[in-house]
Amino acid sequence: MNEDKPTIHFTNTLGGKKEPFEPLHPPEVTFYSCGPTVYNFAHIGNLRAFVSYDLVRRFLDWRGYDVRHVMNITDVDDKMIRVANEEKISLTAVRERFEAAFLEDLRALNVLAGWGRSSASERAEAGIEAETELPRATEHIDDMLGLVARLTEREIAYRSDDGSVYFGIGRLPGYGRLSGVDQRELKSGARVSHDEYEKEEARDFALWKAWTPGDGDVAWESDYGRGRPGWHLECSAMSMRYLGEELDIHAGGVDLVFPHHENEIAQSEGATGKPFVRTWLHNAHLTVDGQKMAKRLGNVYRLRDLTEERDHDPLAVRYALMAAHYRQPLNFTFDGLKAAAGALARLRNAVVALADRLGSEDHHRRVEAVEEMSADAARRFDVALSDDLNVPEALAAVFDFVGELNKMPDLGAASAKVALDWLRDVDRVLGIGLADAIDRTTHRDADPEAVRIEGLLKEREDARRRKDWARADEIRDELAADGITIEDKPDGTRWHRQP
Repeated sequence: MNEDKPTIHFTNTLGGKKEPFEPLHPPEVTFYSCGPTVYNFAHIGNLRAFVSYDLVRRFLDWRGYDVRHVMNITDVDDKMIRVANEEKISLTAVRERFEAAFLEDLRALNVLAGWGRSSASERAEAGIEAETELPRATEHIDDMLGLVARLTEREIAYRSDDGSVYFGIGRLPGYGRLSGVDQRELKSGARVSHDEYEKEEARDFALWKAWTPGDGDVAWESDYGRGRPGWHLECSAMSMRYLGEELDIHAGGVDLVFPHHENEIAQSEGATGKPFVRTWLHNAHLTVDGQKMAKRLGNVYRLRDLTEERDHDPLAVRYALMAAHYRQPLNFTFDGLKAAAGALARLRNAVVALADRLGSEDHHRRVEAVEEMSADAARRFDVALSDDLNVPEALAAVFDFVGELNKMPDLGAASAKVALDWLRDVDRVLGIGLADAIDRTTHRDADPEAVRIEGLLKEREDARRRKDWARADEIRDELAADGITIEDKPDGTRWHRQP
């Protein structure tokens, strides 16, 4: 893109090496990320993946690429049908409940894809410019059947005795390249109809499943008889429908490498004869206090468990989920979440301190020094993210910048503006609310809560001037009860919200 910028490198799961990122048709980037199966509420392990994809999207946007992002909504599969049968409700009712909750979680975490089913006016009101396609599987049955037809025409897929259509993994060379499945151990001709299975069960998988009584009313008519699509088929059909037959990036959790993504490659390349994806990105698992999440352990946390029941800031949750490198396992702890909230508070407090300097005079040498500092921090930030999205190193650049600013108490308006502009730019990638904090802080007269706080501080200042220490302390305690900390400085009183 820009010769002055570092070359972006990603670790491509297909081959397992760090490679220069080279999209097919720059500046356009086609980006498909696996979305949820909406049969239950998302937990923080799921949400880590969606925050990771959001960082990829934001970084590429920030670097000037025109990102076309598609994330599917799986609203028909074995799990969905099981829930519908157990609760004796329709598949649509299951989808409506859990899809709405999922998108609400994404919006709370400031994930751009959370606005994918919102109107243009709703996005504009929320200040969201990016568009994301969120296709539902049940809206693309014809696309899936078209893909099945292409595979049967090429004799890579075949119809079984019960009317189902299977992909013959022995009929296409190269199966197993992504996951490392050994083709010599494949069970040629053996079949599996369920969606998820282990590597040692590798065998022909179902593209189209013939209707069974257990499916209830979940079925579509086709040339192969009444039935429904296999889970693996959905992503291939929808990604090609919106992004074409060759993708620049496909992202998902490491648990999807096999069988889901392996099967996506097989059926997509089997139908088109073209390489399906140039760069595969996979994020690592999340554990809680060093243990795998499990209902029996009581450690399966949803976002609302953390925000509504435990009163944590959702953006602190976002910070905690993205602070470790996406390819490294993340051990989620409440101490870690508390540390994330503290880190976020330090950045917000830095914004407040800078905003307090916007009305003061400045010296040109100080401005030049801050410009040089921000340029160096920007370079470090970009270099870190260009190196396989190294967020820990990128955050270190931000905090080092803020730390240097704290050593410069004589900053004036021009210097403060340089610093705030850079922090706003940083937030285009991090998405942790710094831009909103800057807007609130620099336009306090438009924020009713800020106006109330400023009024109380003025009243406290008057009380101190009258030596009415009781009233001054009363105001301090009132603000503290509202989560507001005040600091009396030689050049005035400052306030900030507690983490």
